[in-house]
Amino acid sequence: MNPTRAILTITGSDGTGGSGVQADIRFIRELGGVAASAITSITVQNTLGIQEFYDLPASTVRMQVEAIINDLQPQVVKVGLLRRIDVVEAVADVLRRYRPRHIIYAPVLESTRGERLLSPEVYEAIERLLLPLCTVVLEARHEGQHGKANQLSSAVAVLLNRGEQPDEAMRHARELLDELPAGYVEPTGRSGELYNQFLDTVERFYHRYADVAFYAEQLNVSPRYLGQVTRRIAGRSPKTIIDERITAEMVTLLTTTTRSLKEIAHQLGFSSQAHLSRFFKKQKGVSPIQYRYKELEVKG
Repeated sequence: MNPTRAILTITGSDGTGGSGVQADIRFIRELGGVAASAITSITVQNTLGIQEFYDLPASTVRMQVEAIINDLQPQVVKVGLLRRIDVVEAVADVLRRYRPRHIIYAPVLESTRGERLLSPEVYEAIERLLLPLCTVVLEARHEGQHGKANQLSSAVAVLLNRGEQPDEAMRHARELLDELPAGYVEPTGRSGELYNQFLDTVERFYHRYADVAFYAEQLNVSPRYLGQVTRRIAGRSPKTIIDERITAEMVTLLTTTTRSLKEIAHQLGFSSQAHLSRFFKKQKGVSPIQYRYKELEVKG
């Protein structure tokens, strides 16, 4: 086979570059191959996981695949993420018609975060329509280390394109992967650093601001991303963390000082004593006055 002929990858997009079409193209090129692509799904994701899928229509996927096959005539095709039955049908129909020499399928059912990527009905369609056409089916059922299945299947594709037989290509591909440095395709996010910065910012401003948008602006991130970070690391929303810090300070002021509720409300940025009382009762289940008297009785 001609090693300079393009290898077609049909899969989803991963904006982090750790998996999906971006990783396929990069790894194929690093191994000396030529990559072409057809995208099946666009994801909204980062190192914390996938937030949204936008699956492309079957007709759009079909046109992408046919455009590449008609022009570049790839003899090795790698298939990854297919999330719709009609897309499976379209891809299988095109591949059946044009008969590339090798078709590789890497069944990725779940992401590294345990997110379900396709339904059992879609996988049944894949087993029925696509697998009979394949030269190689990898055994990976989930991504394991982010993009590991992509690396293996991409390496196999390059080696098949060089003329190796499937068994030889699989063995050789595993050897190539063993030589990769640890964390080769693992993108590094800022979540841990950002979480600590958020806590520091809360400590600085909790007595003046309780709005999540304020803290997100201070950290130059979206409120949505800040929420992803705190839920992943602490299992709590940013608002919960802010409110807990404010409540802790209220408890300290109620139990260690003789300041009035009006003074405490002003110190902590509440619009009124009534506003403070409503907030505290929602957090603790009792009014500030009741809480103060109860604590004094306990200490008395």
